[in-house]
Amino acid sequence: MSDRKIRVLEVNKLYYPVTGGIERLVQQIAEGLYQKMDVKVLVCREKGFGTKELINGVEVIRAGSAGMLLSLPISLSFLVKFRKMSKNADIVHVHLPFPLADLACLLSNYKGKIIVSWHSDIVRQKKMMKFYKPLMKKFLKRADLILVATQGHIDGSDYLPEYRDKCKIVPYGVEPRIEQLADEYLSCKELNNEGSSKSVKFLFIGRLVYYKGCEVLIEAFSKVKNGELCLVGTGPLEERLKQKTIDLGIAEKVMFRGAITDDEMIQCIYDCDALVLPSIVKSEAFGLVQLEAMVFQKPVINTNLPSGVPFVSLDKETGLTVEPGSPEELAKAMQWLIDHEDARITMGKNGRQRVKAQFTTKDMLENIEHIYCELAKNKE
Repeated sequence: MSDRKIRVLEVNKLYYPVTGGIERLVQQIAEGLYQKMDVKVLVCREKGFGTKELINGVEVIRAGSAGMLLSLPISLSFLVKFRKMSKNADIVHVHLPFPLADLACLLSNYKGKIIVSWHSDIVRQKKMMKFYKPLMKKFLKRADLILVATQGHIDGSDYLPEYRDKCKIVPYGVEPRIEQLADEYLSCKELNNEGSSKSVKFLFIGRLVYYKGCEVLIEAFSKVKNGELCLVGTGPLEERLKQKTIDLGIAEKVMFRGAITDDEMIQCIYDCDALVLPSIVKSEAFGLVQLEAMVFQKPVINTNLPSGVPFVSLDKETGLTVEPGSPEELAKAMQWLIDHEDARITMGKNGRQRVKAQFTTKDMLENIEHIYCELAKNKE
């Protein structure tokens, strides 16, 4: 092994330019380690023929797909490509939930080391879980190691406690580019000595889907005085949410930005006074956007989900944590931040310190590199 690079196959459902939290994380790992290791990425297309690309130095193979069903690609070619590519891999690193990857690994009879990154339970598709659960349990039993971002991922999971002995915590890291921009922005802010406006600006970033809790957020915001709300993102609930702001008489204080660029998103974070992550079920397992807000010294209001979410931003230290699905509690937390500017500033500074101490990409990559090296060393 010492005379060649360790060969790693990163496996996920999708990849950049899709920019969901898991996709961004897989990209961070692949681009962060490809110069030290032979890293390839295998994913699916949402629809269309297969492709092979070189993205920022990383070879990315996308299996063709007939489309998506229950948020999963329909792709037989993925099974074929996995069998072929895994033959040369010392380590296969699979990012779950992605049932097609479990199936591909087990059907291929791959003999090397398998790492699973468990990003969240499958919560909503209960009927699918009846069929998937036996396959998933067999795959988790086969895995050599299961990586999670927080202890909450284990304790709050319906499945991981059984495999606790093979779980290892590796916290996610804020993207280096965002961390660097935060350093520059905050330096300019100190030089300019900017003050805050009378109206406190709350920000939501994410898909406008059921589990994100946006309906709860808008109802809560209708009870708040001296605040503004900006929602960044698109999704099936967008028109319904807009109508709700009209019905509640708050449309003039709520802005829907829709889909925006990364640079525009960063500007939104910089301009806001606090981030709100009002998710209502544990499909929200971490909330990477919390790190992005915290590194910009923004306090976070999150929810007390049985997942990693409340571990990222801590109640009364880097923000406030409320019970999920409660407009009353959320409104109270938002109003408290409006009324206590000094606390907002202190919590924001605490959040930035927490990210710098515990959630850097550098630390995450060093941990994963060490894990890869140890597993490759023990490969048969």
